[in-house]
Formats: sequence, C-alpha cells, structure tokens
Amino acid sequence: MEEGAARMDDSLMAGAPPRLEDQVTLANWRQAPYSRWAFQHVRELIPTAAVAGGGNDVWALEEDRQDLAALAVPGEDGAAMTVSEVLAASETDGFLVLHRGRVVFEDYRRGMTQASPHILFSVSKSVTGILAGILVGRSQLDPEAPVVDYLPEVAGSAYDGATLRHLLDMTTGIAFVEDYLATQGPIIEYRKATGWNPLAPGEAPGDLRSFLAGLRGRVRPHGEVFRYLSPNSDLLGWVIERAAGRRFAALLGEALWRPLGAEAEASITLDRLGASRAAGGLSTTLRDLGRLGQLLLQGGARGGAAVVPAGWIADIRQNGDPALWAAGDMAQAFPGWPLRYRNQWYVLGEDEAPYLGLGIHGQMLFVDPGRALVAVKFSSQPEPVSDPKDRMAINACLAIGAALQG
Repeated sequence: MEEGAARMDDSLMAGAPPRLEDQVTLANWRQAPYSRWAFQHVRELIPTAAVAGGGNDVWALEEDRQDLAALAVPGEDGAAMTVSEVLAASETDGFLVLHRGRVVFEDYRRGMTQASPHILFSVSKSVTGILAGILVGRSQLDPEAPVVDYLPEVAGSAYDGATLRHLLDMTTGIAFVEDYLATQGPIIEYRKATGWNPLAPGEAPGDLRSFLAGLRGRVRPHGEVFRYLSPNSDLLGWVIERAAGRRFAALLGEALWRPLGAEAEASITLDRLGASRAAGGLSTTLRDLGRLGQLLLQGGARGGAAVVPAGWIADIRQNGDPALWAAGDMAQAFPGWPLRYRNQWYVLGEDEAPYLGLGIHGQMLFVDPGRALVAVKFSSQPEPVSDPKDRMAINACLAIGAALQG
C-alpha cells in the first residue's frame, strides 16, 4: 500500500451486529460511504457464483517498479495534475499498470489490498464480449444470427428482430432508458429482477430472464444508432449460456479465467433463479483483470496456447461504426476522441489506438497496443457517472504510456 493512502472507514459493518448507521444493505450498497465497503464485499450482499481461477497454473507477473506517482497528467483546463492526484480526485481503490507484461506501478487505497476482489460493474460487459468471442471461435455462436435463433423466449419482445451483433455493439432500438439516478420506472424493476435492489413490502419477486423477455416497445429499428443499454449485455449472457449449454460462471472459468492463469477465484452476481448479471456483476482482483488485459495485448495467447481468438481481438480493434457512435447518446462524453464501440469495448481510434472497458463509479480496464500498456482502475466514486473523472483517468493512462514508451 502506498504511503499516505486513505483507508476505508473501519466502522462500516464492524461489530456483532454493526450499528444501524454502519450497516451496508441492498438499499444503500451503491451509495457513498457504504459503497467503499460494498464494492469489495459484494458476495456478502448478493448471491453469487464462483468463477474458478488458474489453480496451479497461475500467471506469474514479473515486476519492474517505476515511480510514476509524481508524473504530470495534462488536465482539460490546461493545468496538470500528478498521477497520485488523479487517483485521489477520482476516489480510486486500486490502480495497476503493466508495461510489456511487467508490473510497473501498483497503488492500493481505501482498505483495498492485492487480494481484495472488487466489483467491475460494466467492465463485466467487456469480459462478456470476450467470452462471446471464444464461443464464436468454437463455432457455437454466430454474431450475425437473430437472437431468437438462440432464445425463442424473446420472440414478440422488444428484442424480436435483433441480432447478436446489435447486442454486441449496443445498437438495439429497445424502449429502455439507462438512468442510474432514477427512483422509479423500468430501470428500478430491472435492478430488482437482478437482485440488486430490495423489493417493496409485499412485492412479488421477479427474475432477470423474465424481465428481458417481457420488454416491449422500440424507439427505433435495431441497428440505426449506438445506445448504451445494460439489458443488451445481460441478454447476451443468456444467449451465451444457451449456446454453450452451460451456466455462465462455469463457462467463464473453463474458457477464460483458468486458461489465462488467474490467481484468485472471481465471482458474478445471480438473480433468484441463477441468472448471471453478465452486464455488471463480476468481481475480480486488480491483478487478475490486469492479466486479462495482458492476454489481449498478446493476441489472446498465453504460453503458445490460444485462449481468445486473435481474429476477435482484431475485430474489436478494427471494426465498429464511428457514425453510429457519433449519433449515439455518449458521444458528448468523450469530445475529441474518434470513438467506436465494438463487441462491448470502447475503441479510441484507429490502428494501434487504445481500447477499454468502463464501469460506473469509476471502473476501467485500459489496453494500449501501441504502447504495450495495460492499466486497471477500481474506484468507489460517489456518482454513478462522471465523464470528467473518466476522461481524467484515460488521460493518466495515456500520459503513463507516453512516459514509459519514451
């Protein structure tokens, strides 16, 4: 742990039982200050399934430590901040940088340690996109096939007529609004269906798959514009399970987590009927997510064995329609970057441009092929979405990559 790093408030969930004001529950777990404890203890709040790690085949990470804390990061207002100041300003819990496969910087704060699992939120989508690519490589999935080919249950729903490509690239036209601050409406019912929000007194429990199959209405035809909607990714997770004939967590362990040599067991949240929250429910350690980023940098292979098809990684880096992105609901969040979105990943440009997974409350997996760099950031930002803090973190990664490269 870096000197001076802030520690988590030790009173949260302390005691037997904890004081009422210190209890973390389904009603407050995504709110500060409770989130600082909750994001590292999701398995104590929500049912989860284990994702098996590498066992005796852990990917040992070499180290080449560099003093990057004082490195200057250009700010949007023209003023520079140091890397350490960026981490503090964005409520970072853990930050890891790999360069050419070696750990060059590692910083744990707010009670987190190297062994701590932390929820990824929507970086889970990017992991789900990689798992989909593995099944494509096994000829178990066709990204251009209609969703109903795999899930007849969604015929007649808002997803009728959508293809897997529409799910992968967030171009469905379903009538759903992703408003993280909403207090009522479909997104609240969605969270209740996933087991992430408490039920009201007397309210009958739902489930994720029934919620997805029950969505009705479209605001436009599928494929016309980028719209970031988490139900797309949860539906993709259901398709993956149906195509593989295995539960999501077991498949993820067998196909990705064990082969990449993950050191620790990961987990994913479940609804009451065992459906995995593929859109946001994964928890991993900082280093294991870094190992995934390094695997992608290496073209999907480890020790000469292909884990992720190289063609799928190339598809992420080379494809995706910038016009669909520019017409979408997030273009204004990243001004100046020619973004695309492909296979559940954000792509910052062409050729050797970085690509990344982003999650609410400040989660990020950043992969920069041009600089042989991987960065992972876990955070407990109070606000679900902060575009300035996301841009600040991306700028820090770009500055670190430039410094290490030259």
